[in-house]
Formats: sequence, structure tokens, C-alpha cells
Amino acid sequence: MQIGMIGLGKMGGNMAERLRRGGHDVVGYDRDPAVSDVGSLADLVERLEAPRAVWVMVPAGEPTRATISQLRDLLSPGDLIIDGGNSHYKDDQVHAADLAEKGIGFVDVGVSGGIWGLENGYALMVGGAAEDVRRLDPIFVTLRPAGQDGFVHAGPVGAGHFAKMVHNGIEYGMMQAFAEGWELLEASDVVTDVPGAFASWRHGTVIRSWLLDLMVRALEQDPDLSELKGYAEDSGEGRWTVQAAVDHAVPLPAITAALYARFTSRQADSPSMKMIAALRNQFGGHAVASVEGQTGKGADAPGADVAPPREVQH
Repeated sequence: MQIGMIGLGKMGGNMAERLRRGGHDVVGYDRDPAVSDVGSLADLVERLEAPRAVWVMVPAGEPTRATISQLRDLLSPGDLIIDGGNSHYKDDQVHAADLAEKGIGFVDVGVSGGIWGLENGYALMVGGAAEDVRRLDPIFVTLRPAGQDGFVHAGPVGAGHFAKMVHNGIEYGMMQAFAEGWELLEASDVVTDVPGAFASWRHGTVIRSWLLDLMVRALEQDPDLSELKGYAEDSGEGRWTVQAAVDHAVPLPAITAALYARFTSRQADSPSMKMIAALRNQFGGHAVASVEGQTGKGADAPGADVAPPREVQH
């Protein structure tokens, strides 16, 4: 089938290429004229035959909202917009209601697969009316992994991005668990081949996964991760997952802790950890590191201002 693709970056560009390889007619638009097939959104719409299908693959938030707003004024009744970015599911519901006033359909698609999707295919989590989803089936068949599942019509508009949001929250928790396990192995003087330990888990264990494969690959490239900073951004979906959990009164301790760990990673000298160190010093007399990196006096050290309580348990 014919489809317009807006946003030809790492994800959108590879998706457009996979669709072309599958025999589809893809008309792509990007702000970078070097990769764009047309000069504007209006040109894109003009190139497509009605009823049109346009896939929006730009950053979530205002860029997506602005693009959909422009398309609303350019498209005609019977046309269809697909939002394949990481938009919030409530935004989807607003877009669908607004577009419906002009007779334009809307489908939201959570896409997972990253830069590997061009060759391996993409997992697709779809929300929208059944007739709209059926109309896009040729596109979905080509994008998803060949001969495998990797696809779900999760429910009405918003369901696709809600499912992808939860998927990314789970991903946060899994990544955090692997990272903590790596740190503990590195801190131990018992295990001398940490990369080898992770590599051995790739076969026959219950934690084998693509994430584990990627972790082993990262350790092959940089065995002690000395080339990286201990900083991890969050895409926003981890926050939305935790907020949705609060709204639905569903406990998510692992995912929430993983999100907070990313916040901690952005602090060169975590204030909360300073307070933990200070409190431990007060009740237990632990040695603490000063700003200059020197060991300070514990609560029971000679010259300390406050005497430690007796028989402290911690």
C-alpha cells in the first residue's frame, strides 16, 4: 500500500526503508532536505492518493501535537493518521476526538525495536478502531518480525501507547536489575571474570534475554565501562508508568525504584546520599567521607561533639 512517513530519523528512516523493501510505496518527509522526498507537509499530502494514510514518527509532546494539528488542516475525510512515537495515551484520545470532527481516523502505535528493527522487525502495540487497524494490516505485517507475533491490537485509541508505556516501565526495572548485579559482581573480590559471568547467562538460564545480549555486547566493547558516565536519562514513559500506577492504585515498587535510580544518576553528589551518610554517622559512628575525600570523625570518634547512643541496632 501507499503511506506517508513524517520523521526520517533513526527509527522513522529505518521503518520507511523496511516498508520499501516490503514493496510499499513510501513518501517520506523530514526537516532535513537531504533525506526528505518532498519539501513540505502540504507536498506530502498532495503526493498521496486518497484515502491517505500518514505515519507520524517525530518526538513526543509538542512536535507530535504540532504535526498532527497541521495534518488536520491538510487531510480530508476518510484519511488516517498514525502516531508511532512515544506519545502519552491521553494525548491520543484528544487527537482522535479532534480529528473525528473532520472525519479523519487516528491510530496510535507503540513501536519497540530500536536501531535493530530494520533487519529484525518491530514489535507493534496498536490502539484504534478495528476498521482502521485492518486497513493498515499490510503495513503492520511488513514492519513486525517475520513469522513471529510481535503485534497486538491492544484496544481502542490510547491502548497502544499505554501498552508501550508499561513495556518501557518493565524495561526500566530489568535494566536496573542487570546494572545492580553488574555493580555487585564488580565490587566482589571473588568473581574475577565479570563479563564472562554475564556471557554465561545468555544460554540455559531463566534471565536470558535480548537485554542481556546487549549488556554482554556493551561489556565486550568496554569491559569495565570506563568510557561511560554514570548518567541515565529517562524518556518520560517511566514517569508516566509510575503516574498511571498511582492513578490505578497499583503498586510498582521495582519500576518506581528504577525510575528514581535514574534521577539519582544525574546528581554528581547526591544530596539524599549525603544525608544517609550523615545519619549513619550520627547513630552508628561510621567513618564518613568529607567533601575533600578525607575520612571524617564518626559520632564516637575522639573529639566528636555528640556522644553516640548505647546499644544502637542498625
